Amino acid sequence: MTGAMDRGWIALMLIVVGSGLGCQETRFLSCRTRDPRVEARMYDMHDPFPDESIGPDTATRPRTFDLPRNEDRERFDRRNIQASVALTRPSRRIWVQAAPTSRPVCKRNRSGDSHREVFPSPPNPDSGTTPRRATTTWFLTKNPQFRRRSVAVRWLLALALVGMMIRPAFAQTTPARNLESTAADMILPETQKAIDRGLAYLANRQHPDGSFGSGTTYRRNVAVTALAGMAFLSAGHTPGRGAYGKNVDKAIEFVLSCAKPSGYIVRDDSSGHGPMYGHGFATLFLAEVYGMSPRKDVREVLKAAVQLIVNSQNREGGWRYEPDGKDADVSVTVCQMMALRAARNCGIAVPKTTVDQCVEYVKKCQNTDGGFRYQLLMRPQSDFPRSAAGVVTLYTAGMHEGREIDRGLAYLLRFPPGGDLVRYDAHYFYGQYYAVQAMWHAGDERWQQWYPSIRDELTKRQLPEGCWSDSLINNEYATAMACLVLQMPNNFLPIFQR
Repeated sequence: MTGAMDRGWIALMLIVVGSGLGCQETRFLSCRTRDPRVEARMYDMHDPFPDESIGPDTATRPRTFDLPRNEDRERFDRRNIQASVALTRPSRRIWVQAAPTSRPVCKRNRSGDSHREVFPSPPNPDSGTTPRRATTTWFLTKNPQFRRRSVAVRWLLALALVGMMIRPAFAQTTPARNLESTAADMILPETQKAIDRGLAYLANRQHPDGSFGSGTTYRRNVAVTALAGMAFLSAGHTPGRGAYGKNVDKAIEFVLSCAKPSGYIVRDDSSGHGPMYGHGFATLFLAEVYGMSPRKDVREVLKAAVQLIVNSQNREGGWRYEPDGKDADVSVTVCQMMALRAARNCGIAVPKTTVDQCVEYVKKCQNTDGGFRYQLLMRPQSDFPRSAAGVVTLYTAGMHEGREIDRGLAYLLRFPPGGDLVRYDAHYFYGQYYAVQAMWHAGDERWQQWYPSIRDELTKRQLPEGCWSDSLINNEYATAMACLVLQMPNNFLPIFQR
């Protein structure tokens, strides 16, 4: 608001100053006391064009030019003539002094279009006229040097004025702030309370060895531990720092302890549904940790884990449950692709051919409706969770636009948060974890529509204990996923950054 007012005042000043700079004359504004004889001569200038036959129309004359000039009129003119002089501006004028006359006489200069105004001689100095207080008057000059300068000054002032008018017009079409700087405002106070309760729940559920996970299949699971650690990182709790910095350190130590000499990160007694899921999430977690805390032991394990992913890619370009390169599916592939991208972000070399083959495989798995099938040779049946994962795979590989991206986003938008079709999906948290990433990368209206809906839905689904429930895996997994989704606008983790 202040900037607009300043531009308005500057524009007004330029107009006022520029209006007095003509190509034939230059007017300079000054405020000082004049010689009484000069002022007396100026007081008589009540009518620049006394003769109607040689002057312009009456609209340009003083309002009362045709009234008798009595004493009241003279006193009035003496008080206000300066304003009349400033407002009356015939073009191309020169001021000269002539022989004494009773009234001002205006003659036409036949050598050009200018008017020649002749004024009477100054009155007797002993007439009693006293100097007036400082008044505002205009001086006229015909100096050619001033004329040349005035033309240049007028052009400069005109260009400056045009620039001031155009700049706000362009500024109005450019967003003042980008998505990353405004997204955090979408985390409402009640959302932050839900996040804080979720993180507190995770901290209380961490095992002494630093692992997370409950139940028989996913107890002390590598994937659940990695996701819980990333939930703390997304809140700004880095290794050794923050309220949950010690929890992050313990999670790191557990993941490192599960690394095999081959680079495989797995816990034999809790491998879950597919060990490569855990390996992918664990590699992603270590890559994010290494970017914040460049520990040598983390780097060595991370490099070996990345090399295992590269070596286990199958001929189609994807990955499957085991690191044997025999098969592939979209779900496991996205885990490995995000791990490779995070590793490359923190300085670990990743072959370009590995990424290119992965992109080609995911593209081939896309169906005509924009969704993705589970495997390349399976019937073309689309499903929301793996379709969200497929879109994120393309974004992670560096594809930010294209027909595949547009079709995939259009498919996901058919299942907005709150719909019964997705709410009771067995892989609800898995699907929303990837869907919010896809919309975050898409930005604009898609993000503005998606995040508030999933934010409100997850807030309502939180249990009194502070956790979220998932009967397929466990509550620690669901809580970690929900916290990651809700904290996406924080934009703290490099893997999620646009």
